[in-house]
Formats: sequence, structure tokens, C-alpha cells
Amino acid sequence: MNNILVLPMAIPVLAGIILIFFRPYIKLQRWISLCVMIVNAGIAIYLLNRIQAEGIVGLNFGGWEPPFGIVFVADSFSAILILTTSIVAAICLLYAFSTIGKDHENMFFYSFVNFLVAGVNGSFLTGDLFNLYVCFEVMLVASYVLLALGGKKVQLKESIKYVVINVISSWFFLVAIAYLYGMVGTLNMAHLSERIAESGQTPLLTTISIVFLTVFALKSGLLLYYWLPGSYSAPPTAVAALFGALLTKVGVYAMFRVFTLLFYHELSFTHTIIGVLAGLTLIGGSIGAVAYRDIRQIISYNVIIAIGFILVGLAIATPEAIEGSIYYLVHDMIVKALLFLLAGSMIMLTGTARIDYMSGLIRNYPLLGWMFFIVMLSLAGIPPLSGFIGKVLVGQGAVETGSYLLLALAFLSSIVVLYSLLRVFLNCFWGETIISEEDERPQKKGWLIPCAILTIATIGLGLGAESLAPYVSNAADTLLNPDKYIDAVLYD
Repeated sequence: MNNILVLPMAIPVLAGIILIFFRPYIKLQRWISLCVMIVNAGIAIYLLNRIQAEGIVGLNFGGWEPPFGIVFVADSFSAILILTTSIVAAICLLYAFSTIGKDHENMFFYSFVNFLVAGVNGSFLTGDLFNLYVCFEVMLVASYVLLALGGKKVQLKESIKYVVINVISSWFFLVAIAYLYGMVGTLNMAHLSERIAESGQTPLLTTISIVFLTVFALKSGLLLYYWLPGSYSAPPTAVAALFGALLTKVGVYAMFRVFTLLFYHELSFTHTIIGVLAGLTLIGGSIGAVAYRDIRQIISYNVIIAIGFILVGLAIATPEAIEGSIYYLVHDMIVKALLFLLAGSMIMLTGTARIDYMSGLIRNYPLLGWMFFIVMLSLAGIPPLSGFIGKVLVGQGAVETGSYLLLALAFLSSIVVLYSLLRVFLNCFWGETIISEEDERPQKKGWLIPCAILTIATIGLGLGAESLAPYVSNAADTLLNPDKYIDAVLYD
């Protein structure tokens, strides 16, 4: 029955290949892709409940026992992220149905979305470092195509920058894997954890951990984020929402996995560096969020602020802080997708991305305006919306460990997030409307329904935090107790 673990990656891969042969049948491609995400969400819910009842679930491919074979491992942390990924991808697909256009749909758009999701889910499930690299590459190759699809000048320009950065970081990833294998002779994460604990985290292993940190910082946008605002602003709205919700989060996941399972013996060094990088990311993201007048750039810098905030929890590394980071990670995946979709709708309705040229939209499109208002409050951490729980728990962890500077930066960045989005709300939705009755474009249901579902999700996630609490608590407990992961993979 553990074979079910392979399905969240295998189903999208198979669907992506099959859809290549159904290129002329757009409706069929749409519904197959949507069904894949719904089935994956169902599998993730099953896995979550099974893990809660029976513990961590593992799958050894081909009957090869670890550490010699390929292994997939699902704990609550990975299952929660697969569930969130499936929901967000399904809703972005719904939005794409009415916005992406026939040109994209005829150029294997749905195949590459499936490959992207397969890479994301594979990264969450894999139990060894080399397969993490492979799944990263599957995800990145799909994202290269999705970013460049459409062939606009800005897309090609940002694609080159995005590809170069990721090729360099992937090369460093391989180098770090090779050195680690040379040091301890294994790439299975559970076995690696055991070997590193036995030998002690030597200075050379700590140096290798910093190379991993640099790689994941490049991929997640932790401090080394200069590629991110341009790359996330260039593609069509549905693709930008997928990127904003999913891509950086895989880097964040890898950082949590590597620095709680493998390199957790020199917290005063590695986690201090993570804390410094998170603090600088919060400052840099906040400056960017208030400096720009382009709504896509403002949202992209808000993605960067969220990365800094989530990694403050990892730097503090108390149970409350880790739980807070997990809550905030799930919240951010939902809310960032919603924010990109709302911004894309505003740009399509007004024909501009500059907030100076939008005004009074709430008179023409009240539902759009109030959904933007809710997402703004959610991102600022106003209770009872979904951002509140994560902020409180990370703050609690910071107070317990005396990390007052990180606490101050985290909460000042929340004020900046609120200010940057309030500025967009007041500029774009308040004041005299710039759209006359003759020029008013009708809002399609295909735009509104996905945004409405995500708005309900952010409210539901805040109000239903208690239902999610046992799963988040279990995920944090596994992250902070590597023995549970090792026992489940090597000795069950």
C-alpha cells in the first residue's frame, strides 16, 4: 500500500506525457490536468491521516533497502505541502482556462504545468539528496519553458537571467552533493543524518552545509533574490501565480529538511547565518515593496518578505517557531497565488500595471476590491485570517530565545507589507473611477471564481487553524526529532 507514495509525482508525469499526444483537444487537456490535481489532493489527505495514525510512511523502489536504493518518504510536513500544492495548482489551472489563451494551450502549456507539479511533489517526497537534485531539475526545466512560452521580449530577457542563475545554483548543488558523498559515503538523508551524528559535524561538513545554504538561498530567494522580481513579473498571470506560490517554497522546504535532519549540530553557526540572511531578506524585500509603483514588482517583493519571515522560524528552531513557519508557509502559498491572480485581473481590466494609472476600481468591480482588501489583511497577519497564527507562533519562539532583533524585523516587515498593499488598495480601488461605462470590461466568472475560492481558503485556514494543528504539530515534532525520520526510513 506504500506504493501510493509515488502517485503524487507519477500521475502528473504520465498526464504530462499523455497530453502531448492530445495537443488539438484543448478541453480534454484542461479537464485531465484539473483531475490530476484533485486526485493528488485526495492522496495527500489520505497520506496525512495515515501518517497521523501510523507514523512516517516510506517506499523503497525495486525492493532495494535503504541506503542503497531510491526511497520516497512522507511525513506530515511533506504531505501538508503536497496538499497545498495540489489545491493551489488546481485553482491556478481554473484561472488559466479563461486567461492563458489558445496560443499557450496549443504549445503544451498543460503538459509543462503537470511536469512542474511533478517536480515539486517529487522534491517534497524524496528521501535522498541526489533525487532531490533531479526533482529540482524537473521542476526548473518545466518552469524555464513556462516562463519563455509566449515569446515576448521581456519573457526572453528574464528567461535568460532565470536560467543562468538556476544553472549556476544547480552546479553548486551537484558539487555540494559530491563533496558530502565523498565525506560520508551515502546520499540517503536518514543515513546521512545518522553518519553525521556519529562522526560529529566537522568544520568541513559545516562548510559543505554553507554551500547547500547558498544553493537553496538562490533557489528560494533568501537574500540572493535579485532575479526574482523580474522573472515573476514576466509570464502570464496564471504562471506567475504558480511560480509565486510554489517555486520558492521548494527551496524553503529543502532548507528546512537539510538544516533540521542533517546539519543541526552547530546551531550557533549555521542557524545564526540563516537568521542573518532572513533579517537582511526582510529589510531588502521591504525596501523593494515600497520602492516600486508596478503592482507586479510590489507583489514579487512581498514574496521575498515572506521567505525571510518563514526562515526566521528555522533560525530560531524552537517547536513554536517551526510550527509558526509551517503555518505561514501554507498560508503564503495560498495567499501569494491569490495576490498574483487579483493583480493579473486588475492589469487585464485596466491595461496597465502602474498603480498611478488605476483609480476607483471598486466602483466597477466591488468583489475584486474586497477580495484584495481581505488578502491584504491576511498578509499583514490580522486575526482571524490565515497569516495570524504563523506570526504569533514565530513571535513566541523569538521571545523565548531572546531573538529580539529578528522579532523586531519580522513585525516591522508586517507593517511594510500592510503599507505596500494598502497603498495599492487606496491608489487602485479608491478615488474617482478611470473606467467609463462604455469602456468597462465585464469580469469573467473564470477570473472571479478561482480568486473567490482562494479568498475563502485564507479565511477558512485562519478560522480552521485548530483542525490543522495536530498535523502541523506532528510535522514540527518530526523536523525537530530526526530520530523519528531515521527510524522510519532505516529500521521499520
